[in-house]
Amino acid sequence: MTSVALPPPVRKARRRNAALGLLAWLTGIAFALPVLWMLLTSLHSEPDAATNPPKLAAALTLDGYREFFGAGGGPSPWPSLANSTTASVCSTLLVLILALPAAYALSIRPVRKWTDVLFFFLSTKMLPVVAGLLPIYLFAKNTGFLDNVWLLVLLYTSMNLPIAVWMMQSFLREVPAEIIEAAQIDGARLPTILARVVAPVAGPGIAATALICFIFSWNEMLFARVLTGIVAQTAPVFLTGFITSQGLFLAQVCAASVVISLPVLAAGFAAQDKLVQGLSLGAVK
Repeated sequence: MTSVALPPPVRKARRRNAALGLLAWLTGIAFALPVLWMLLTSLHSEPDAATNPPKLAAALTLDGYREFFGAGGGPSPWPSLANSTTASVCSTLLVLILALPAAYALSIRPVRKWTDVLFFFLSTKMLPVVAGLLPIYLFAKNTGFLDNVWLLVLLYTSMNLPIAVWMMQSFLREVPAEIIEAAQIDGARLPTILARVVAPVAGPGIAATALICFIFSWNEMLFARVLTGIVAQTAPVFLTGFITSQGLFLAQVCAASVVISLPVLAAGFAAQDKLVQGLSLGAVK
């Protein structure tokens, strides 16, 4: 059989697609290499992890993970992990409860000058975090909220609420107005409309917003470092405890980083379809 020569535009398009595919693979590998390196270092002993250049073929061990979980007599990470879970999950739920009605008012039932309102919401994220650290510390000290995980819940809620309203407003704009009008004709009130009509339709966007707020809350360290001590210490703050005056325990730090990163990675992997669908909602008309 004789092969049919492809037209020049088709060959050019295939070469371009192959080049873009190769670039995507190289970019993905470049982003994955630091994570894989951290995982490999966490499985080495401290002497092997501290060598320069590092030993790729060094013996593997779980000593770093045993030390992280307190097998060597160190502090247990479970209270810090529980505090991070409480602060992240509770603040994310509060953000969703508050952001959904606000986004509904700015998209489906827009208020006057709604673009100015959205810009005001987003402008609150432009303030450097460190600029508000001292007033918040003084407030927490005078009200007895220092080293309290519920203070972190309130802070993370207020920090993530503007970006959540901004994101969900664009998602809710894709909800057909006809189904809302049909629900109103049937006598549904606003809470019922939000819970049974708007939320299911905008589910991917809500899931994407929740995941991003959860990641921001889980990774936050500045406020947690200053406003907490032992009782409300979060996982990122606990991680910094492995950097001491005695030196940097690299294998233990990498093991702790892997464990602390697992909840975020697991949540992202579980909701990846909703995240992609939510972030691309309304991108194609």
